[in-house]
Amino acid sequence: MKDLDRHENLEPAAIAAFCAMTGSAFVYAGIAGGILKGETSKFDEAILLALRQPAAVDVPIGPIWLTKVFSDLTSFGGTTALCLISLLAIVYLCIIGKRGDGLFVFLSVSGGWLISHFTKLGFARPRPDLVGHLVEVNDFSFPSGHAMVSSVTYLTLGLLLAGSQSSGAVRSYFVLVALLLTFLIGISRVYLGVHYPTDVLGGWSAGAAWACGCWMIRRWHFSPQR
Repeated sequence: MKDLDRHENLEPAAIAAFCAMTGSAFVYAGIAGGILKGETSKFDEAILLALRQPAAVDVPIGPIWLTKVFSDLTSFGGTTALCLISLLAIVYLCIIGKRGDGLFVFLSVSGGWLISHFTKLGFARPRPDLVGHLVEVNDFSFPSGHAMVSSVTYLTLGLLLAGSQSSGAVRSYFVLVALLLTFLIGISRVYLGVHYPTDVLGGWSAGAAWACGCWMIRRWHFSPQR
């Protein structure tokens, strides 16, 4: 009875995850199609220019410390930070005997990395050259790897943590923290001039679709009714 009650309580979460997955996939398809058709150029350029001084497009708007803030925030979506966070989470899960969850985190995050890498190669979209880059970059632009992989990593961990809690407020907190981190990292990439807004939107939507899809597969596999 306890397992059945838990299963029933998770139904709204499963429905929400399914809606998020399909909605995100739909958004990604629309953005990708718009980029291929050249329909996003005006939008991308307008946003990038709006974040720079009109008389000097290499200088961002706002105080000097704001650039430092976004430079720090963007590191939370970098390879080193995400690999370290994922590794620490996997080791912790293995230590407490949840090796299945550790494997789930590894497959979800590594799968997100692979999808991001090969999608970038497939689109081969150049980085923005309309404004100066405030951090160093050396690969293609769409989708934003920082936005996509941070979305996959933080949402995977957030949903996993949320699923282990009985309090609705705590579950919501974990998911909201994951979304906030992903949002700030994505915004930082546009502010720093290294990605078009549609790169970030594409990364967010692809990452959310993958993370929610992985969570649903895990939940279905370990369903009490199976």
